[in-house]
Amino acid sequence: MALFNRKNNTPSTTATLAVDPALAALTGRYTIDPAHSSIGFTVRHAMVTNVRGSFGEHEGTLVLDGSAPSNSSASIDVKIASVDTGIADRDGHLVSGDFFDAEKFPLMSFRSTQAEQLGGDTYRVTGDLTIKDVTRPLSIDLEFNGSATDVYGNERVGFEGSADILRSDWGLTWNAALETGGVMVSDKVKLNFDISAIKAAPQA
Repeated sequence: MALFNRKNNTPSTTATLAVDPALAALTGRYTIDPAHSSIGFTVRHAMVTNVRGSFGEHEGTLVLDGSAPSNSSASIDVKIASVDTGIADRDGHLVSGDFFDAEKFPLMSFRSTQAEQLGGDTYRVTGDLTIKDVTRPLSIDLEFNGSATDVYGNERVGFEGSADILRSDWGLTWNAALETGGVMVSDKVKLNFDISAIKAAPQA
């Protein structure tokens, strides 16, 4: 089920867009549910394996327009100190001045500037990613997983997707050379998103 507009295949002299009422009904403001969402990353370690981590504390909102996708937006803030790779010493290194410098720059933020449908249930959200006071553009490809009403009566939508970045573009340049050649940590990082968001009640 595509989230946004679909073309009407009925022949006509003028191209039109058909709006699915079920999709239009999804229009609204949503709060990301951190208990059922994850924001993480994958990075190559020592040239031979991948290290995976996630950020346990984050918050954000989605504003969806099922009739006009260009009006949709996303805003996410991630608490850097909540990073978890399963190894306490490694997490401590990541929040230090060598990497994120979480004491000085406690948040990683994303603010969308554009949303577009790539085809079917696949979308691209483009915006500004800020890490360590450096802001650069980022495009995230997302799959719309659908909508549902949970057992508590909450209306939910789900998305999952990823984006590749070069951490050096945001000033994350620490590394160490290996005796066998190469470096300890790759510059390329894959960001992973699995989002469940709850629709806010209409304001009176």
